[in-house]
Amino acid sequence: MIEGLSHITFITRNLDKMEEVLTTILDAKKIYDSGDRTFSLSKERFFDIGGVWVAIMEGDPLSEKTYNHVAFKMSVDEYDDRLQRIRSLGLEIREGRSRVPGEGQSIYFYDYDNHMFELHSGTLEERLKRYAAG
Repeated sequence: MIEGLSHITFITRNLDKMEEVLTTILDAKKIYDSGDRTFSLSKERFFDIGGVWVAIMEGDPLSEKTYNHVAFKMSVDEYDDRLQRIRSLGLEIREGRSRVPGEGQSIYFYDYDNHMFELHSGTLEERLKRYAAG
């Protein structure tokens, strides 16, 4: 039986720059750094982001941007602050899709390696309730 999410891994060409994205925008707490040792495929660092284990590993970045993404929950009153943090790092912000009232606010952005992240203020329950209402 699946118990839940174990971890998320991102491959990045520059561990320091990716760490800056995670700590500045997502309030990540670093919990491990392999340094020059390699226990897995390459150098790696582990972070806790809202109780989720996020790993970053050194390697070749994604060749192109897609809509595949990971969404992290934020409160609606954090929207402006998070947007400013993203802009402070000079990251590309993607235009959000059109939304209907009641499904929350989102900020989509790409990191330096073409990974897309979303910061979202809604919940699954709110979205399903809104969609059921038509």
